[in-house]
Amino acid sequence: MKKSALLPYFFVVMLWVSCAQNSKNSIKSAPSDVINLVQITDAIAQPWGLAFLPDHSILITERTGTLWHYRDGNLTEITNVPSVYVHGQGGLMDVEIHPNFAENKWIYLSYSYTKDTKVGGNTAILRATLRNNQLLEKKILYQGGPQTKKGQHFGSRLEFDTNGYLYFSIGDRGNRNMNPQDVKRDGGKIYRINDDGSIPKDNPFVNTSGAKSAIFSYGHRNPQGLTLHPETGKLWEHEHGPRGGDEINVIEKGKNYGWPVITYGINYSGTKITNETSRPGMEQPIYQWTPSIAPSGMTFVSSKKYPDWKGDLLVGSLAFQYLELVEMDKNKVVGRQRLLDGEGRLRSVKQSPDGFIYVGIEGKGVFRLEPGK
Repeated sequence: MKKSALLPYFFVVMLWVSCAQNSKNSIKSAPSDVINLVQITDAIAQPWGLAFLPDHSILITERTGTLWHYRDGNLTEITNVPSVYVHGQGGLMDVEIHPNFAENKWIYLSYSYTKDTKVGGNTAILRATLRNNQLLEKKILYQGGPQTKKGQHFGSRLEFDTNGYLYFSIGDRGNRNMNPQDVKRDGGKIYRINDDGSIPKDNPFVNTSGAKSAIFSYGHRNPQGLTLHPETGKLWEHEHGPRGGDEINVIEKGKNYGWPVITYGINYSGTKITNETSRPGMEQPIYQWTPSIAPSGMTFVSSKKYPDWKGDLLVGSLAFQYLELVEMDKNKVVGRQRLLDGEGRLRSVKQSPDGFIYVGIEGKGVFRLEPGK
């Protein structure tokens, strides 16, 4: 092997060694018979988001702009979906249903929106009524700004809490030096709104002059995982770091999570972003991945179908193409297992109301995880 070829290999090895030195939780591969991967559809190339309807059918977003309804082996395209600005990492992203969907038929979409492609776009949140496989009464509840042609860090996940508040994420949109630390600007934030788009009166910045009153927390890079803890009800988030420093955070009202002032990552070029990994007034992650796994999708396991995983997190890895089981002891990561190793870029993962775990894998479709032997 030539010396020039050894250099990138040496660098990757050193990153893994650094990770092992900084964490006691090195990852291990789970036995191949732990789970069976059952394909439910291969017709969706980029399954970004999943939402389960009361009749156990599934809504599935495809990044290129299609919303699908899966029922009993059949896919139906939902019509009257909003026009999507498919650009870079942007497109039709997450989908969520209202907690009282059975009565009001409301669904929520996050997607990249534009009024003029010449000036670019940003993340928007839309509510619509779903009837007869058609979206009606569409209303944009929130639109991030400003419009930009940058193609990265749109976010964007959706999650309702037990009080009926809707949380969503917008990434820093590639403008890390201006957006994440400024509550007067969108980007690099977790937001909280009422189900009709109005602002909760106790949001942390409602009385801050000039602030975006929907902001719930700030100092984030690109959050692509939101989920509620099944016991505490707290909102958990994960986000992409740059080169290293992907994070898992417990989201608290009004807190600053540090990006880019503090980070465990470095620039893609190998240069430093900052010398600081901590600072008073800025939150530390529950866990950080170095090297980056590029996490996407996240769910707590509370189902009896996977008794050994109860209370643990499942996180998709885009970079290394596996599903990661993050073993938890309360708020502490105590172990990691690699599942579905090499199956592809795990974009979405979610537990259904009947207890099964579903995953969306880019280029392959949507699968159900069934316990193995």
